[in-house]
Amino acid sequence: MDWTSWFDAHDYEIARQIVQRGVGALAFIAFLSTLNQFRPLLGEHGLLPVPELLRRASRLRGPTVFRWGYTDRRLVALAIAGMVLAASVVVGLPQQGPPWVPMLVFLALWIGYLSIVNVGQTFYGFGWEMLLCEALFTVAFLGSNDQPPAITIVVAIWWLVFRLEFGAGMIKIRGGREWRDLTALTYHHETQPMPNPFSRQAHLLPRWFHKGEVLGNHFAQLVVPFFLFVPGPVGSAAATIVILTQLWLIVTGNFAWLNWITVVLAASAISDPVWHAVIPAIPADLGTDTTTTPLWWVIVVLGASALILVLSWWPVRNLFSRRQLMNASFNRYMLVNAYGAFGTVTKRRIEIVVEGTLDVSPDDADWREYAFKGKPGDVRALPRQWAPYHLRLDWLMWFLPLGRMWEPWFETLLKRLLEADAPTLRLLAHDPFDGVAPTWVRAYAYHYRFATRAERRATGDRWVRTLEGEVIGPAALR
Repeated sequence: MDWTSWFDAHDYEIARQIVQRGVGALAFIAFLSTLNQFRPLLGEHGLLPVPELLRRASRLRGPTVFRWGYTDRRLVALAIAGMVLAASVVVGLPQQGPPWVPMLVFLALWIGYLSIVNVGQTFYGFGWEMLLCEALFTVAFLGSNDQPPAITIVVAIWWLVFRLEFGAGMIKIRGGREWRDLTALTYHHETQPMPNPFSRQAHLLPRWFHKGEVLGNHFAQLVVPFFLFVPGPVGSAAATIVILTQLWLIVTGNFAWLNWITVVLAASAISDPVWHAVIPAIPADLGTDTTTTPLWWVIVVLGASALILVLSWWPVRNLFSRRQLMNASFNRYMLVNAYGAFGTVTKRRIEIVVEGTLDVSPDDADWREYAFKGKPGDVRALPRQWAPYHLRLDWLMWFLPLGRMWEPWFETLLKRLLEADAPTLRLLAHDPFDGVAPTWVRAYAYHYRFATRAERRATGDRWVRTLEGEVIGPAALR
């Protein structure tokens, strides 16, 4: 009799394949986003240079390979190495070897991305950064194709999804009144940080539909997560509900890889027999032809599981706290974190529009707007789908009118525009001066709202905007 049989989750082989490859794919996108954006934002000549952070910080957010020195070249090497390792997981190469091979690959990805996040400052201050770090560490112990996935790690992934969903639900119930009176989604599709091509259509749906959205959200986040821990059809049904609600968020918004990784992780609760029932071509006994799990691997996995269990005390306490923290890590390694999003919903959308001019005098000058890739600007432009790719500058631009206008990085951004800095301009969708340095720049605040169907037919505009006022007057290099 095999005494380790209790340890093997034979019914979750498909779940393992989806989780390992899915998390690997999202890690690839995260490292690609870093490769494309980190240097102009945080590099040697970035808006918040990492070398300056390392000089002045007595203690960093957490461990990082850049602790012993940062250069843009080292960042590029780390990002490319991360992409190569992540791609190998997507195609399944490490999974063909013994279990320590995918473990080391995922742990290398975890250490690499943790190193980036811990020096990323405000540009890497989002909940999905710590979520990816935690997912990479946890998935590292799912093993390879030679043995069944460990039930303790499968349950640890369910626990991660539970914290994601239930934590977000509790943040909403404890947050703005709009979540309790069911009006939150009357505003959210219009005021979310980065709308996508279908956000306007979602916003224009009837009010009763928006109330139904909020009720469905509360059910999916406050009730359904408890059923993830029931193996078989019940847990599979709970996972399906989580996945469907996340797909609606994917269709109607751009939230980096937050919704995508939730879908991937939630798939861990769908068992092989359920997959076989839905798609008969998938064998019902896919995970039964694996070899016996070696004792050394059982010990390694139980050690990791014990660590996750011990670290769970802090997020559990946070869930029941009246002052619940949102997107908080309780250790320097971003493991077993607290999650949540949109405890309150913004009622009005204010956009900061940056303009420049080549004229010598700012009075009666020909001012032209800079266009960003993701954030609204041109009232006729159709918002693009960017997620799961993350546009970090565009996201932070959304926070400026929410009481954060004097962020140091924004002042440096205006300086880079005055210098016509090429790496900075590549972060934008359009430079109105084609690389020529403007004489002056300024920033205005506009109220944006989606055009009604009648307004869209009459003007062709997707947005209606109203000038709120000047927030930064004409500024020039001196």
